[in-house]
Amino acid sequence: MPDAAAPPPSRPGPELDLRLVRYFTVVAEHLNFAPAAEALHVAQPSLSRQIQRLEDALGVRLLERTPQGSRITAAGAAFLPQAQTLLHTAQQAVRAARAAAPPRTITVGYVEDLVVTPAVRDLRRRHPDAHVRTRHLDWDEARALPEGRVDALVVRTPLPIPDDGLDLTVLHDEPRALLVPASHRLAGKESVTPDDSAGEPLVACAGMASVWTRRRPGHRPGAGRRPAPHTPRRPRHRPRRGNRTLPGGGRHACGRPQPARRPLP
Repeated sequence: MPDAAAPPPSRPGPELDLRLVRYFTVVAEHLNFAPAAEALHVAQPSLSRQIQRLEDALGVRLLERTPQGSRITAAGAAFLPQAQTLLHTAQQAVRAARAAAPPRTITVGYVEDLVVTPAVRDLRRRHPDAHVRTRHLDWDEARALPEGRVDALVVRTPLPIPDDGLDLTVLHDEPRALLVPASHRLAGKESVTPDDSAGEPLVACAGMASVWTRRRPGHRPGAGRRPAPHTPRRPRHRPRRGNRTLPGGGRHACGRPQPARRPLP
């Protein structure tokens, strides 16, 4: 009796770009391309094209555009948990490979104006065989840590990324301050509360996270004006008119000379 014909070899699946997979998970979280593009710091048309590339690679429609935003399809709902697991596994693989390698290079990332020099010196003293280097990041580049571009990150909270799988250590608490013109009605007060500045326009300094422009619970992330990624720290355009909230211990030099700085609770 002749042997049954052997099944044809299985075709390899599509090669998935993890960046596109991450884009899809963010759009699926927001169900709207506009806030998803803002969270990813990419232009909305570009994000739409990247999602289309992913759908073309998979051969299925993951999202449907609606007047209210986007709706995830049945295929997208089935793909989403697998995509999240894929991204988590990729991050674990990066961390495992780095942990198993000899400690030759340790990269410490830091954002904005945070000072890491004493910590880096102590790290070099305790690990003389390791090459300890630093990497300055923009405020919106916290993803450098889970992506493996840095081994440790000194950043202000709240993190703009999920902290699952990360070891968080609070170094110290930092007060906030309100920066106003010297002629402002609040300039003569020793301290102010968020209610004191209610209704006042708030703008962000270049290179500072938009969290510092938020004044009340429920404020939509990004609703305050903020610079686009990679905005120069000393922009040449005319400064915006308004007040600033910023770290009380920071060295931010935005605004006009001789501003009044008042502590916030």
